[in-house]
Amino acid sequence: MKDKVIVLGSNSFSGAHFVDFLLDEGVETVGISRSVEPNDVFLPYKKKKSSLFKFYNLDLNSEQDAIMKVIEDVRPGYVVNFAAQAMVAESWQHPEDWFQTNTLATIKLHERLRKCTFLRKYVHVSTPEVYGNCQGLIGENTNYSPSTPYAVSRAAADLSLMTFFKHYNFPVVFTRAANVYGPGQQLYRIIPRTVLFILLGKKLPLQGGGHSIRSFIHIRDVALGTWAVTKNAKPGEIFHFSTSRNISIRDAVKLIAEKMNVRFEDCVDIVDERPGKDAAYLLDNKKAKTVLGWQDRITLEEGIDETIRWVKDNLSVLKQLPDHYIHKP
Repeated sequence: MKDKVIVLGSNSFSGAHFVDFLLDEGVETVGISRSVEPNDVFLPYKKKKSSLFKFYNLDLNSEQDAIMKVIEDVRPGYVVNFAAQAMVAESWQHPEDWFQTNTLATIKLHERLRKCTFLRKYVHVSTPEVYGNCQGLIGENTNYSPSTPYAVSRAAADLSLMTFFKHYNFPVVFTRAANVYGPGQQLYRIIPRTVLFILLGKKLPLQGGGHSIRSFIHIRDVALGTWAVTKNAKPGEIFHFSTSRNISIRDAVKLIAEKMNVRFEDCVDIVDERPGKDAAYLLDNKKAKTVLGWQDRITLEEGIDETIRWVKDNLSVLKQLPDHYIHKP
């Protein structure tokens, strides 16, 4: 049987790159997002003009009947869900919006999906934010300790899904990736924003001095892992995707500055830390490597070089677009 995949949140950075990966694999793919498709510079799959892809502009909160009709008409073997209110700091301002999308609407969707007998696997793209601030490498069995409304809203949906797996044998698997980056990422994310600000001669606001430790992983490595989970993971399992290289946000910005031949001190302003920001969450990726045979392949230097080229090649478009997050309830 030919694979069919529905990608929820296909306009997101990770969702769009996963669609691009699927089309390279020759997989019939349907994308669903609540926003219309953004500028083509953010959608790598647009270059392919593939007949294997269809897009539907539908909102998980208000148009679930229409979403389910698409799913029931397509009868996909797999649904991969990237859809979420994803910004962490902003979740303090309107927490009800985060809980509406990430918890209530998502659980309503799961209740309907569990009755789809054609569904072989539901991949829920979660977040390491559910673990809160942790010491050392953390495994997939780490207890949840969320520290922001965003993280709590995601943890609630994850816990609900585990009850669905245990009670209904719902074929859910979970992925959690470290800080994903690469060409085509939204301009309010740290790596493309740093590149853009340097090119435009603007100073980057660096929260708390940028001392939080992260593991940046290239989006194509994450797409590869997501497909491995989709095809091969057993229901109920959780997989981490990260690199073994841990770096402070400050040092990542310094690396970009060096590559662009500017002084770090000339291109940043130190501002206050955001509430609830975790000092570190470093994911243990041994399970993905041993069970799935997955391996991260793209170094941070290679990925930053690629992102710099993307920003430079599309600067005439990107400089006209917002470089900050705009909330949509």
